[in-house]
Amino acid sequence: MKLADDLLSGNRRALARGISIVETGGAPARELLRAVYAHTGRAHIVGITGSPGAGKSTLVNALALHWRQAGRTIGIIAVDPTSPFTGGAILGDRIRMQPLGGDPGIFIRSMASRGRLGGIAHATSDAIDLIDAAGFDLVLVETVGAGQSEVEIASAAHTTMVVEVPGMGDDVQAIKAGILEIADIFVVNKADREGADATIRQLRAMLHLGGPPSSGWAPPIVPAVAMRDEGIGQVAAEVERHLAHLHTSGQKLDRERARVAREFELIVRETALERVRTRMAGESWETLVTRMAARELDPYTAASELLG
Repeated sequence: MKLADDLLSGNRRALARGISIVETGGAPARELLRAVYAHTGRAHIVGITGSPGAGKSTLVNALALHWRQAGRTIGIIAVDPTSPFTGGAILGDRIRMQPLGGDPGIFIRSMASRGRLGGIAHATSDAIDLIDAAGFDLVLVETVGAGQSEVEIASAAHTTMVVEVPGMGDDVQAIKAGILEIADIFVVNKADREGADATIRQLRAMLHLGGPPSSGWAPPIVPAVAMRDEGIGQVAAEVERHLAHLHTSGQKLDRERARVAREFELIVRETALERVRTRMAGESWETLVTRMAARELDPYTAASELLG
């Protein structure tokens, strides 16, 4: 398969085309992923999540430049909200990543969330695999930034970074949503603003409430001003330290296994639904939906009838 061979050699055009194929799905996507899968599992996958306006894109930009200076290659997936008018991605945040353009060691791809909850897109995991197979050292995944539903990134990444900013007033919301529980590293961005020290104190207090971490990893809280490149070296060092912890504790294998299990479950679910819909005539599916809407049939009974 020429596309797979080109992608495995690091050809950026082949990588871009491959991601377009997996976003579309279907047999060509499955064939491509089958061809490259044995070459995945080498990249360090880092998720970056946080509230809108936290400066995630600026932070990703600064981290990518930092790691490039160290000779690392970086793949970036930026998941954007879907436009309600065009169905495409709203790419406003990508403007901030323009300084990364033209560097052959950096690959950037925006993906529309297409309304999916969890902060990442339908094909994000497949795109991660393709970038990994193309030989990039790190894959940075920036989530939509919807705030309270951004927990899915933790099951797709090895290291999850939660970005907070002073004065947003969303700390309690984040705690309720479970955002704190998924963080391996906290970054208090825009730390030159008033209230940064209070935000750091609140995060420390909440972490202490949970007691000693069972994983043996206490999430560090790193102040930064990504716009001025301040604190970026420390953030990058904590990401590297977390990866070292995963390796020495044996948790890297556990996280990779959990990541693969999640992908497998999603694929089985989607494949089963696709086969059921293919087996049924379109009219039969619509008939069932009509009966449920009329309350003549409940969804659980309909699902049992479909699956036997």
